[in-house]
Amino acid sequence: MNQVFKIKKTDTGLEKALEKTDEFNPPPNDNFDRVSRTIEVLYSGAKVMGTNTMLKWELAENMTRPYADTTRVEMNYNICAPRMYKGRIDSLVNRVTGFADMIQLTHLKLQQVMSRVIPDGVFLDMDGLAEVDLGNGTTYNPAEALNMYFQTGSIVGRSLTQDGDLNRGKVPVQELTSSSGQAKIQSLIQTYQYYLQMIRDVTGLNEARDGSNPDKDALLGLQKMAANASNVATRHINNATNYLTLRTCENISLKIADVLDFPLTKNSLMQSISVFNSEVLKEIEQLNLFDFGIYLELEPEEEDIAQLEQNIQIALKTGNIDLDDVIDIREIKNIKLANEVLKIRKKKKQEAAQQAQLANIQAQSQANTQAAEQSALAELQKQQALTQEKVNIEQAKSQFEIQRLQAEAQIKKELMAQEFEYQMQLAQVRAKAETEKEQEIEDRKDKRIRMQGTQQSELIDQRKNDTLPKDFESAGNDTLGGFSLEAFSPK
Repeated sequence: MNQVFKIKKTDTGLEKALEKTDEFNPPPNDNFDRVSRTIEVLYSGAKVMGTNTMLKWELAENMTRPYADTTRVEMNYNICAPRMYKGRIDSLVNRVTGFADMIQLTHLKLQQVMSRVIPDGVFLDMDGLAEVDLGNGTTYNPAEALNMYFQTGSIVGRSLTQDGDLNRGKVPVQELTSSSGQAKIQSLIQTYQYYLQMIRDVTGLNEARDGSNPDKDALLGLQKMAANASNVATRHINNATNYLTLRTCENISLKIADVLDFPLTKNSLMQSISVFNSEVLKEIEQLNLFDFGIYLELEPEEEDIAQLEQNIQIALKTGNIDLDDVIDIREIKNIKLANEVLKIRKKKKQEAAQQAQLANIQAQSQANTQAAEQSALAELQKQQALTQEKVNIEQAKSQFEIQRLQAEAQIKKELMAQEFEYQMQLAQVRAKAETEKEQEIEDRKDKRIRMQGTQQSELIDQRKNDTLPKDFESAGNDTLGGFSLEAFSPK
């Protein structure tokens, strides 16, 4: 329908919108404008089935519209026709109706044949009974023979007659088999199986899917191929079911948001779920349908779960994931999401392992560097200690040598002083002796002068020669390791 609004311009320059009917058409020069748009609407009513009588037909109330497009409307019910071609729905029921009718007719014919089937009977040879003697005096009549046969399954007969001839009725009772109905029943059963197979062919519901008559010689791969073919044939039914479920959930979400716009339903909801919870629902009034996050995911099949478990075990054995990751992945019901989580956890574990390996390499490198530095420092300290020890030894040797030279010099000095003292004493003794000698010589000279006047000049020369200075230096004892006292000789 067309939604029409009347736009009125006020004296203040503002515009005011008023909703009007579709027949509203203001004059051209009036102070009004007409604005319209086409929207989807729903009509509700009541009709008597099988007639053309409508009891009620009116514009529906409380129409649900998505926030993304308010011109659209959500139906009160959902319809799905996945296989519509040229306006005609080719349903499975339409396909199997003819075959189902034939199956029903075949079943009826089978009942008729079974009702007219004659049961198996027996043939009683009266002549054979006449020749039998039971030995108790009683007669062996046909009634007793049949009674014995039906009760015990045994019969009494004679191979020879009383005259000794061969008894042609030695088996007096023979069972009669009626095969008139068996062939018809078998033919009807084959017809029944034929139409049942036709229904399976047109619907895709084969034996591999329902498991009614699996072939013991069929391979597992062939069974899976047949089951997959059946799933493909009926996939549209599964898709239609999922579509109806999803659309129903979306409509319910929009209906909950619309409930809060009406006072009566809002008060009823507040009394049903409490005021606090109804206040929480107000948060969804302005949300789009996408914000609800309504998605439909199918539960995994046993084969998918087994494949996922195999991937988990392989990743766990190789060390790509931990036990915590396995627990989290198994809690995910979506196989695709579980595989994505498995890949992400595997990638993170590998990155963490690489980081740990790089950290170990770096730590090992640092440890090796520190060890090398400590070794070099220890070697340097060792060399320094050895050098210091050598220096100390050389200093000690030099100190010892200096002390030795000093001691030797002191000893030589003392020896020289002692020698000098001894020389002085000796010189004094010599001088004294010389003096005494000279005194004695003088005393004698006076006598000789007096006695020998002519020899005076010779005595004077002789005195001069005897009074020359003496050398007090030591002979080779004043040397101090290459250092001598020659520079200090008296001048």
